[in-house]
Amino acid sequence: MTWYVVLVLAVAAERAAELVVALRNARWSRARGGVESGGGHYPPMVALHTGLLAGCLLEAGVGERPFLPALGWPMLGVLLCAQVLRWWCVHALGRQWNTRVIVVPGLPLATGGPYRWLRHPNYVAVVAEGLALPLVRTAWVTALVFTGLNAALLAVRVRCEEAALGAARADGPAVPVRVRP
Repeated sequence: MTWYVVLVLAVAAERAAELVVALRNARWSRARGGVESGGGHYPPMVALHTGLLAGCLLEAGVGERPFLPALGWPMLGVLLCAQVLRWWCVHALGRQWNTRVIVVPGLPLATGGPYRWLRHPNYVAVVAEGLALPLVRTAWVTALVFTGLNAALLAVRVRCEEAALGAARADGPAVPVRVRP
């Protein structure tokens, strides 16, 4: 169990690093007229993602979930790929990446990196992580609960982002459309 605690803490540290980047980028965006949308869903999102980490530890420990190599190793691989994808997104968006929905009017949509193929690749990483992290240690209840709640939250979040981007671009220049899978 000790190695799993270390893994969950490593993911928590990665999330803390994301927040540092997000705060820096939020300051940059606001200084350039960036407007935040959908702030009301942000606290539930933070609670849900914190709950994922706590749920993993709680279910794996109290539920005495075993490490099943046939499930755990592939899920660890998925988790690592999710982290790579997330930071690829952060790099591709640069200063425009944030955990909040902040749009700087006039800036073009990102079309590089994973945004060449997907409209919201960061959420692919979130979904993959939400399934994989608990399943590394067969915490299937946490995986199911997080996935269900996250699906509902992402429905709100994606609509919010699309509306914010659309409003910011309504009077601006035409921007390329990213391919949706």
